[in-house]
Amino acid sequence: SLPNSAGWFRRLLHKPKPSSAESSLDAGRSASSSPSSSSSSSAKSSGSSPGTSLARSVCPAPVLASDINASGSARWAKSYDVCICHSDVDLELVEELVSYLEGQPESFRCFLQLRDAAPGSAVVTELCDAVQNSHCWVMLITPSFLRDPWCKYQMHQALAEAPMANGRTIPVLKDVDRKDYPKELRNLYYIYMALKEKSFRQIRDAITR
Repeated sequence: SLPNSAGWFRRLLHKPKPSSAESSLDAGRSASSSPSSSSSSSAKSSGSSPGTSLARSVCPAPVLASDINASGSARWAKSYDVCICHSDVDLELVEELVSYLEGQPESFRCFLQLRDAAPGSAVVTELCDAVQNSHCWVMLITPSFLRDPWCKYQMHQALAEAPMANGRTIPVLKDVDRKDYPKELRNLYYIYMALKEKSFRQIRDAITR
């Protein structure tokens, strides 16, 4: 999601192939996050998580922190690397994620509404500015997210900013059944948060790409 150089863009034009190790890990798991996929039953029977993640399903060329942080990188064209969309109920988990991302070698610049919104500014204005000025958006989709109209508004704003997605919208599911995955996102792979530490690494890798 963070552009670096012309060479990196050229590599993005070619879909990377999963490595043999990743292929064996994903055997028997769902190949798509779309609930219409016929592999849903096999995913449940194998005891695996109900979806695949971008971080697991592809093996792109590595991106170095030095490349991302280079002064000439297009990264600096936007104010934030990632905008975190979440329910207020999940704030504690989101704060852990933000602390993790900002502590990485890439020093990701995260927009967290309760921390970074300017006092006195209109809520909608701050959100729209953050969406437009972020390279990508992580959506923590929990039962609380699905019940909150404001969260759905954030999701729609992000999708409106990048209708074709291109990896910029990163759905993260936690405690949500596959059947409840928002229909607006069903063309996107998602990360299923079971083990927090592993999911945080997957989110970091997805943002880096």
